Amino acid sequence: MELTPLLITNARLLGGDTVSLRVEDGRIAALNPADASGYVETIDAKGQWLAPGIIDLGVFATDKPAFHFGGITRAALMPDSGPLDGAGLVERAAKGGKPDLWVHPLAAATKGLAGKELAEIGLMKQAGARAVATGRGRIADAGVMRRVLSYAASLGLTIIAHAEDEGLTAGAVATDGEMATRLGLASAPAIAEAMAIARDLCLVEETGAPIHFRQVTTARGLDLIRAAKAKRLPVTCGITPAHLFLSDTAIGDFRTFARLSPPLRSEDDRHACLTAIADGTIDVLASGHDPRGPEDKRLPFAEALPGMAGAETLLAMGLQLVRDGHVTPSRLFELLAANPSKLLGVAAGRIEPGFEADLILIDEGTPWQVDTKKMAAWAGNTPFDGMPVQGRATMMWKGGLRIR
Repeated sequence: MELTPLLITNARLLGGDTVSLRVEDGRIAALNPADASGYVETIDAKGQWLAPGIIDLGVFATDKPAFHFGGITRAALMPDSGPLDGAGLVERAAKGGKPDLWVHPLAAATKGLAGKELAEIGLMKQAGARAVATGRGRIADAGVMRRVLSYAASLGLTIIAHAEDEGLTAGAVATDGEMATRLGLASAPAIAEAMAIARDLCLVEETGAPIHFRQVTTARGLDLIRAAKAKRLPVTCGITPAHLFLSDTAIGDFRTFARLSPPLRSEDDRHACLTAIADGTIDVLASGHDPRGPEDKRLPFAEALPGMAGAETLLAMGLQLVRDGHVTPSRLFELLAANPSKLLGVAAGRIEPGFEADLILIDEGTPWQVDTKKMAAWAGNTPFDGMPVQGRATMMWKGGLRIR
């Protein structure tokens, strides 16, 4: 398919300098091109922000309407649906977003995600897997985890790990604290996260294999990440907006939309997470998109399944971090695009010549209200229901092809 050359004018590069951008053959050709003649398609951005398309690391469903609303041009799909433990399944998942979304499957680390026997990671890489993931839970057997780390590293793939010690969290639906006690909910200590991270960091130090902790949500867990980075271990970590903006008080009245994995933490831990995203400890901001229908959420809190529909609110909540002074616009898009692209090994996530023309225009001041009944996702289970927010993607391109 031949793509029409594109020129975007009067755009503010992440809220800074006003630029023009030329796109040819699906890639960024030049910033502020000297010759702007001969273009079939020209878009006047009228002062809107120009940013790389968001790369959402670790979604649980291919939900294109939600991704397009949220400015997400690439999604790294967790292996839990399927699970993605075979080459055929990975290849099929990679085609799931075409033609207007890139889906990058994450290979299951073990067969059936059972944590016992290594999956065919090499074959899945050939089929399109961009990383290896342990899924919603961690690998309890340290010997198996060591073999997974070593094998994935030999293939040039990063392990994306869940960080909760199942010996402490079994049966728990909340974090130990006043709120869980008041509601009479089974809970686990927040240290379950740090214990899981500590073991895996020992294995990383032993093997030299890269690891990404998909969500780190506690002060103690983040301290371990800082220490590992200071030792130059190949460690990165992520978080979702929920753990930055909400604490365990949000589960009051047994609100199942706030039933998440890992569960919401204390206010102290929330502030520790904000500090970590400001100081560079956290590398990735992701949606954790996990749409759950009423059959999974309209249940007693302890019986409801964890998860939230996060794709549509990811950009708006990220822009709130900018307004609150925690990050700059450029740092925000390191979290949303540049760092995920490095982890996945794709030539996207930056506005530089030669990179894929995955682009979004953003009206950072547009006010709107999160409403579960109006969401584009196939299920609207967001803990931010009713919250007023600002900023949304108004136009987007995938490889130079306009999507909306």
